[in-house]
Amino acid sequence: MRILVTGGAGFIGSHLTERLLARGDEVVVFDDFNDYYDPALKRANLADVKNAGTLRILEGDIRDAATVADAFANTAFDVVVHLAARAGVRPSLEDPLLYEEVNCLGTLRILEEMRRQGLRRLVFASSSSVYGNSANPPFTEDEVINRPISPYAATKAAGELLCYNYYHLYQISVTALRFFTVYGARQRPDMAIRKFTTMIDQGEPIPFYGDGSTERDYTYYTDIVEGVVASIDRDLGYEIVNLGESQTTSLSQLVGLIEENLGKQAVRNPLPMQPGDVDRTYADVSKARRLLDYNPTTPIADGIRAFVAWHLAQTR
Repeated sequence: MRILVTGGAGFIGSHLTERLLARGDEVVVFDDFNDYYDPALKRANLADVKNAGTLRILEGDIRDAATVADAFANTAFDVVVHLAARAGVRPSLEDPLLYEEVNCLGTLRILEEMRRQGLRRLVFASSSSVYGNSANPPFTEDEVINRPISPYAATKAAGELLCYNYYHLYQISVTALRFFTVYGARQRPDMAIRKFTTMIDQGEPIPFYGDGSTERDYTYYTDIVEGVVASIDRDLGYEIVNLGESQTTSLSQLVGLIEENLGKQAVRNPLPMQPGDVDRTYADVSKARRLLDYNPTTPIADGIRAFVAWHLAQTR
């Protein structure tokens, strides 16, 4: 298959690209290598990926219509996987206009170019953050998501609506995947598991928000990648599908697992809960099992063990 992966130099995108190349797909990565975190880390991701097969890399911004048109100009893609987005709940409170531009206008640019080119298959990366604090756990895809509590969440919900609009009007099939707190090798430096692991390893105090009882459905990257690949291989019309581990872990439990695997104690810096942070995420993945044969296989204890091993290999 010929597949365009926007945001393909990032954490999830680089792993997905590696997986697709390994099975023989023709992959084009479209990424702007922005400075949200060190662009050198993204280039290092792709340096690793190139060992899996021939890769074409296009550097550009999904907000720019001409750049997006150029990305589509020479290849009739079978599927577009749209992972590119401005990520992070807390930073979105500081610059909501940037998040709207990248996540909404950027998504619309991709959809509009697909319409112009007559392309009919899109896999869209949404987020568990769209559920806010109003959903009943475990979260199902038919929950009403009209109360997002961060600009990031609002832009991801808007992206789903834009995708449905293009399905309805132009018959572009879209599988919108709501990712639940993905972690693992190549994770962004600002994400909790990598940030905590680095700080604990270096003896620095970690920011510990609330009383430690907040819970997340942490999902190991290999399970997410398998769910995305299954979505690439199936034309489902328009569907929203959760991808999570369907298990919850509290903040206190998470820090304890990192401590155990590092063999070091964390120094906790108690802080109040942050605006925009949800109390709990918890995926019902029964729809993913039914439509995608999705079967997450990495419990949090195994995933943290593997992540800490990767961290130590990178830093020793």
